Amino acid sequence: MPLRLIFMGTPDFAVPTLLELAAHGHDIAAVYTRAPKPAGRGMKMQATPVEHEARRLGIPVLTPRTLKTPEAEAEFRAHNADAAVVVAYGMILPQAILDAVPLGCFNLHASLLPRWRGAAPINRAIMAGDRETGVMVMKMDAGLDTGDVAMAERFPISDEMTAHDLHDALAPLGADLMARAMAALSRGGLQLTKQSEHGVTYAAKIDKQEARIDWRKPAHEVLRHIHGLSPFPGAWFEIEIDGAPVRIKVLRCEIAKGAGRPGELLDGQLTFACGEGAIRILELQRAGKQPMKATDFLRGTPLQPPAHVM
Repeated sequence: MPLRLIFMGTPDFAVPTLLELAAHGHDIAAVYTRAPKPAGRGMKMQATPVEHEARRLGIPVLTPRTLKTPEAEAEFRAHNADAAVVVAYGMILPQAILDAVPLGCFNLHASLLPRWRGAAPINRAIMAGDRETGVMVMKMDAGLDTGDVAMAERFPISDEMTAHDLHDALAPLGADLMARAMAALSRGGLQLTKQSEHGVTYAAKIDKQEARIDWRKPAHEVLRHIHGLSPFPGAWFEIEIDGAPVRIKVLRCEIAKGAGRPGELLDGQLTFACGEGAIRILELQRAGKQPMKATDFLRGTPLQPPAHVM
């Protein structure tokens, strides 16, 4: 039996779940998303990816600045929804909102809770060297990702995966999981399990200050740092090109053979020494330029030893 739902989400990651719920026949009473923001060269107001899809589907869209007022609560209740589905909405739901739908609010989270509660679970899982992550459907409470878990799907993380790759793998996996959870909820068969108090970690929001590559670390840690920040904000280093320092973001790399002083260029193929071992850059972005393959970069900028990062 279809449910009447409120959907709350903002970025690309949330779009597959909205589409999946609609495809399963649920009545999406309203979509809540963040307000449009200026973006691009012209700084024109840009609606969120979720708003674009909601309007295409003909679903009413709301972009409240806050949910903490009596008016916001009354508006939320007026949708007469059975439950709410939340996917990367970007705004804290106060208790009054959590209590405003009879079956509760259910969040899709991109980690295996209680590991990586918080804002950046995909990035942090890669950066920490985790070999596995996943998606979970959780019934929300007032804490930060502390609610009871309903369903989970695991997913392996390879060293080749960037944050972009993992994002694109988990988004449809999570959409399917939420659709199955809402189907079980509609039948009265959704089972909830309390989260463990062991193994709690927090996925702090990515700070641009941590994006500079520390070549003193072992090669595997450098690789995971690079891939966990790719494509945004992008791990970077500076090197001298034609007598001037140039910032280069590294978007993809691999473990390579070689050793040397940390940050030393070891060959003409963008292999750099780390504290232990070395990495070879495969994709990069020079400041002010478009992303490119390392081979294309080297055609125009043939870097050779004894170059060293600055």
